[in-house]
Amino acid sequence: MAITAPRTRADFAGFLTPEMSAPIFERAAKASVAMQLAQQTPLGPNGKSIPVVTGRLTAGWVAEAARKPASEATLALKTMTPHKVAAIAVVSAEVVRANPGNYMQILRNQVGEAFAVAFDNAAFHDAGPDGTAGGGPFATYLDQSPHAVEMGSTSQAGGGIHGDFAAALGVLVADGKRLTGWALDNTLEPTLWAAVDINGRPLYIDLPTDDTSGTLARPGRLLNRPSYMGDVMDGTTIVGYGGDWQQAAWGVVGGITYDVSTEAAVTINGALVSLFENNLVAVRAEAEYGWLVADPNSFVKLTDAL
Repeated sequence: MAITAPRTRADFAGFLTPEMSAPIFERAAKASVAMQLAQQTPLGPNGKSIPVVTGRLTAGWVAEAARKPASEATLALKTMTPHKVAAIAVVSAEVVRANPGNYMQILRNQVGEAFAVAFDNAAFHDAGPDGTAGGGPFATYLDQSPHAVEMGSTSQAGGGIHGDFAAALGVLVADGKRLTGWALDNTLEPTLWAAVDINGRPLYIDLPTDDTSGTLARPGRLLNRPSYMGDVMDGTTIVGYGGDWQQAAWGVVGGITYDVSTEAAVTINGALVSLFENNLVAVRAEAEYGWLVADPNSFVKLTDAL
């Protein structure tokens, strides 16, 4: 949300008690679902060229003293370019000193969560941090895939929700691709738990949320493949992806960096405000991420139009 006013100690009056526990009700910082499944590669400030195999050697059976078949392996280069994401928080100097409710540590965790949300929005949907379509910085993203399966389209006799996942696998296999993992939206969780066979028996016993229900990017297995459940939908009808995650890669230049200033000017409520004049502290965080989908056809979108 946009800054309307700097945080002061008055905003935390109820927190300044003689004893202070850890912020036990604060949810864990969200990890990026895309980063959990795609492979990470080192990324320099000028980007990185990644070789992609476009042709493979072939072998053939030959008779004694016969001519041997010749073939070649070919490569193409695809470029991963880093793009910067940033956030600024403004607090009073008194808040920094008092640190009510461990606010400064919570702020640091929320920076990581905000960056993860922005990254997933761009990697999945080419969306900006606020969800605006077309606002992402990456040239390739998963929504470029032409494959899609509507969840709930398989009859109960045909397998129901289980049949939908099998259909997604079938779409990829028919295109000569493979499925190595799933990215699932939180909205799919009740559907998965409610899935039963034709005799009413539950289809899924162990779900992506089974052992780690307290985290926000939850690992598990689905159709014997690794899966992660988190925030994937982001205002779209897409509730998940299946695909070959070795066809996607991400990188980061150095990690998240933090700068603190008491002398700059920051836009607050639409106007530039002097930090020095108002005894304020600005914390600026930024990172540079890259994302590359070598073959969007290697993914299938799971949609829910309802």
